[in-house]
Amino acid sequence: MQMSKHLYIILITVSSFCFSQNRNSVWIFGDSAGISINNLTSPIPINSEMNGRGSCASISDTNGNLLLYSWNLAGTDDSATFIFNALNDTMVNGSRLTGGDLYNQIVIAPFPALDKYYVFHLGVLTTYGLYYSLVDMTQDSGRGAVVQKNIQLNNFRPGDCLTVIKHGNGRDWWVISKYSATSPPNMYNRFFVYLVTHDSIYSPIVQDFNDARDADVQKIIWHPSGDKFMQINIGGYMSEFDFDRCSGSITLNRNIFPQQSGNFNRLFWEGAYSASGNVFYVSTDDFPGINTMYLLQIDLTAVNIPASIDTLDIWPTNNISTGAVRLAPDNKIYFSRWYLCNSPQPYCYPYPDTVRNYVNENLSVINTPDSLGSACNYQPFSFYLGGKRTYAGLPNNPNYDLGAVQGSICDSLTVSVNSPSVTTTNSTLTIFYHPTWQTAFINAQHLKGKQVELLVYNVTGQLTFKTKRDVYNGYYTYDLDMSGYAKGLYIVSLRTEKEMLVKKMVRE
Repeated sequence: MQMSKHLYIILITVSSFCFSQNRNSVWIFGDSAGISINNLTSPIPINSEMNGRGSCASISDTNGNLLLYSWNLAGTDDSATFIFNALNDTMVNGSRLTGGDLYNQIVIAPFPALDKYYVFHLGVLTTYGLYYSLVDMTQDSGRGAVVQKNIQLNNFRPGDCLTVIKHGNGRDWWVISKYSATSPPNMYNRFFVYLVTHDSIYSPIVQDFNDARDADVQKIIWHPSGDKFMQINIGGYMSEFDFDRCSGSITLNRNIFPQQSGNFNRLFWEGAYSASGNVFYVSTDDFPGINTMYLLQIDLTAVNIPASIDTLDIWPTNNISTGAVRLAPDNKIYFSRWYLCNSPQPYCYPYPDTVRNYVNENLSVINTPDSLGSACNYQPFSFYLGGKRTYAGLPNNPNYDLGAVQGSICDSLTVSVNSPSVTTTNSTLTIFYHPTWQTAFINAQHLKGKQVELLVYNVTGQLTFKTKRDVYNGYYTYDLDMSGYAKGLYIVSLRTEKEMLVKKMVRE
């Protein structure tokens, strides 16, 4: 663990803190698909405006009513991420978020204050890094608006396993991002753990385990208790780690399968714990070109865990790909698979309107996942999506309803964490320039004043851009198109009647 510039803060859980309920009741995914699980005995298909093959996340209010969802439009090196409201419309300022076309690269966390939500999203391929955008649900007549956009927390190549977990105080959050390296040495198995409090996002706690390849395709799957997780990758690695929700510390609990290469039966893709945490399910991939995929069941209580593996499903890869495996609020596990029609693209995304069949119009379901073998009641392609279609992705939703660690030191604790990387109590100006989009994303928060004027100067002091608008609750965000600007250094100034913020920016 690496520490720097320690800051001591008090984390206090108020006994009357009201925990959220039902916030994972609505799933949005695939091609206009969704599920409402508000009735645990009878989930129903619903419609959405999503059309993405992978990364997505959604959140409802405490009564189970959908608030917002975020998804990625795949297919390019700098695929855009969107935020939609409950009316299935693009949220105000909810387009052109950085993203990538993998599968667990978006996650939503309620801001530790009323009516605000962090959307964390990863940039991959040509634009790397971890970013966040902030939604204020009090705007646009309660439909919400993005008030901060594309704020960069790091700029390294990430693995496909972005996740969050509730802090042990039941209020704050931990955000975990993984490192990915495309060439040796790439066995760091490096975790970046960010603390998100009511007023700050702190610089990461960095932990290396040096036992697994840092690849793009790796996943983190939380145990229902929130105090441990399973890490898997397509190199056949599977290990269970303990997680201290008070300190953010990660400890290796047990290695189930070590990192290997060439063992094509262990190209682990996605996984899910059963509700008790005693059984683990994992889907496998066909990379780099084998002809069979599997859905496996693993008994985590067995003396010899690898020997406990039971194969629930086998299918050839000529027209069906693997996909996400998720534990739902009804304690069933849902499994999505992608139909490979090979037109108009090799992976068949987006689906042509005519491509409809039992694969892409249904999810498979493990009905009693705490039971072993055939008693788990696995029913392939048994949940009909009402005519909508699925790909490989399902929502990357955390356990929104996880409470505090009762009776722990988290209830009243002075802890040492890294210095804040983003402090939200003072007026701040942040700028992120996206080279492919040739756009500067300009954000400010806690501005003092009622109106703000944005001024952009080139290196010679010439004014190149000017605009003025109202400040809303101290937030300001603006997408500046710089496609017609010369490459070089620019000065960005935000001026209100009470203050001025200035920052340099390079147009690449």
